[in-house]
Parts: sequence; structure tokens; C-alpha cells
Amino acid sequence: MHKIFLIGIVLFTSLAVSAQRKIPVDSSYNVNRVYNQISGDYPIAVPAKDSLPANVKATRNLVYNVLEHTPFGKRELHLDVFQPESEGLHPALIMIHGGGWRSGTRSMQVPLAQQLASKGFVTIPVEYQLSLEAKYPAAIHNIKAAIRWIKANAATYQVDTNRIAISGCSAGGHLAALTGLTNGLAHFEGKQGIFTVSSKVHAIVDIDGVVDFLAPASLNLVRKPDSPDIEWLGGSYSQKPDTWKEASPIFWATKETVVPILFLNSGYSRFHAGQDELIGMMREWNKYTEVYKFDVMVHPFWLFHPWIDTTTEVIARFLQAQLRAAP
Repeated sequence: MHKIFLIGIVLFTSLAVSAQRKIPVDSSYNVNRVYNQISGDYPIAVPAKDSLPANVKATRNLVYNVLEHTPFGKRELHLDVFQPESEGLHPALIMIHGGGWRSGTRSMQVPLAQQLASKGFVTIPVEYQLSLEAKYPAAIHNIKAAIRWIKANAATYQVDTNRIAISGCSAGGHLAALTGLTNGLAHFEGKQGIFTVSSKVHAIVDIDGVVDFLAPASLNLVRKPDSPDIEWLGGSYSQKPDTWKEASPIFWATKETVVPILFLNSGYSRFHAGQDELIGMMREWNKYTEVYKFDVMVHPFWLFHPWIDTTTEVIARFLQAQLRAAP
């Protein structure tokens, strides 16, 4: 009887630990939901599918980092790699999904990653910790760890480490800009993963992502207490002004460190907060920047045909030009 009681305790404890380790997930941001929202106004929209081109090979669900001690126990972070079938080294693009730093998955970047890989780029959609699991700055630490992992494994995946760019969509666009504009700053590196290589990137593609939380178009928004940026940053601007500034990519841009940036914009101006000021700074510094605007009121246009096709062409053209002779 005593033995049965002990077994029961062990089983109960195991179940409790298992339940404790379950990471909360917000699946509200997904392609089907967005399609239902926009299809009435935009009947031309067709969701882009995961469909591997003939000239591309895929390696999926690779572990790039292991977090040993989190509130949810041991945690693996993953990425996917899409490579051109051709020989030799290729420029690479790290790709960050959106979802308000709270929702979304790297799978939402896969159709765009596949199309870009067919044009000669190694593309890498990356998983990162969302706000229900970890607040700022965990995501930026994750992403920089992913870049270092890619560089350390560059030979395996035919990556030219002198030609690496980062892209992101919406919240991912913000994270891509923050990653690229903090090249070489130890404060943003974190303590995760490999440190035998740097996390430097040579170009940024910001797709509808804010670059300044303090710009009027962002700061003046009416927010609920559970708004995505408030949740991710751990409080409102009035509560955490220094954090809101620190997490704004524009404040880290300097003449010496800024890299070429491509902005792809929807018709919603609030997602471009701070963009005009950053572009003005870059032009004064004689640094390359480019803007392409889609005149549609569809924020996640990159998830759908026909816009994903133009998105692919614009990004490919930018990367081909700007990564040709990266330092």
C-alpha cells in the first residue's frame, strides 16, 4: 500500500512539473484569420503556401539554442534553413516573424523564405521567445544568438558570412531593425549560445515595423493595459520610459554603424513610426536607404499573393545590390 502511495506521488509530481513547463501560446495571429479579415475588401488575396521550389533544399527544425533554466524548464529554440541547390557560398537572410511580440510563428515566414531562396539566398526563419514566455530583451538576445549560430555553421549551409542580412515583418521588422542597428553593442548580445563569432549583419529589411516607440505616430496611440507593446516591454511608456527608448532602433543609429535599410510599407502609417526621421539621418550620412510602399490597407501583405511576389522581387533586388561587396 505504501509503495502504491509513493508511485502515486511520483506520478502526480511528474504531471505537475510537466504542466509547469507548458509554455503559454497565443495563436490569434495566423494566416486564416487575417485572410477572413481582408478577403471581403481584397478578393484578389490568396494565402501563400509552404511549397518548396525545385531548386531549393530545406533543413527544418534545427536547434540553434538551448535555454537550460526558464520558468518553463529547459527550452529549445529552432530555425529552418532554405538553401539554393547551386554550388558555392550564398548571401543569407535571417527572417523574423511578426505578431505583436506575442503571437505568430516562424512558419509564417516560410513561403517568402522559399521564394527568396529560389533567387539565390540562404534564408533562415527563426523562432524567438514571445511575450507570454519572456519579456524584452529576450527576443533580441535569441535573434543575435541565431545569427551567431548560422555563422558558426556557415560551411554546412553554404553561407557567406560577409553577406548576411536580417529581415522582419511587423514586430519582426522592429526586431530586425533593432538587431541590425545594434551591431557590435555588447549590451544587446545576451549570454546565449555561441560567442566565437559576431552577430553583425550587413543590411536590414524592415517590413511594416516601427523604428521609434517614442515617435508621435506610436506614442500617441490609444492603448489598453494589455496592448502588445506594453506587455512585451513590461509596462507603459509612463511606467518604463527608459525601456521604451532603449527598445527603439532609431536611437542606436549612428553614421559609423548604420547599414543599408529597405523599408516595405503597407497603407497603415502607424507601422512606420520614426521611419522618416531615420531616413533623413541616413541621407545626411550618405547611407543607402530605400522605401517601397504597397497602397493597400493590408498590414500583413507579405502573407498573400499577389503582394508576396512583389515583396520577393523588391527584397531580392535590394539584397543583390547591397550585399555585393559587404565589408
